[in-house]
Amino acid sequence: MIEAGAGFALLILPSNAARLLLGAPLDALGALTVARIGGMALLTLGAAFWLARGDSQSRASKGMIAAMVLYNLGAAFVLGAFGIGSRRVGVALWPAVVLHTAMTAWCIMSVRSSGLAEEPENLHQ
Repeated sequence: MIEAGAGFALLILPSNAARLLLGAPLDALGALTVARIGGMALLTLGAAFWLARGDSQSRASKGMIAAMVLYNLGAAFVLGAFGIGSRRVGVALWPAVVLHTAMTAWCIMSVRSSGLAEEPENLHQ
């Protein structure tokens, strides 16, 4: 639900969302369009996880969680690199870095605790 909320913010108010994260609004039409596409992608991820919330043992679940590990790790890295290299950041930047780092760890722990990290026996038959 967190990613869906961020997606909704980027889709509806991309410049305000950027100001919170980056400390500057999005002024160019191209930047607004790319932000809205990113927002739609995050809404899509939120919808996919919401619809699959009862499925905890399939290969599809393993793939979805692996994708979220990659996404959250990448988001933490990109936002953190921006924060380190920029003189101006938004109030939500460092909390977002912490959140994405925590979500990466949570997804990894979910894979390990649910047994999804193990290869299914019937896959090699």
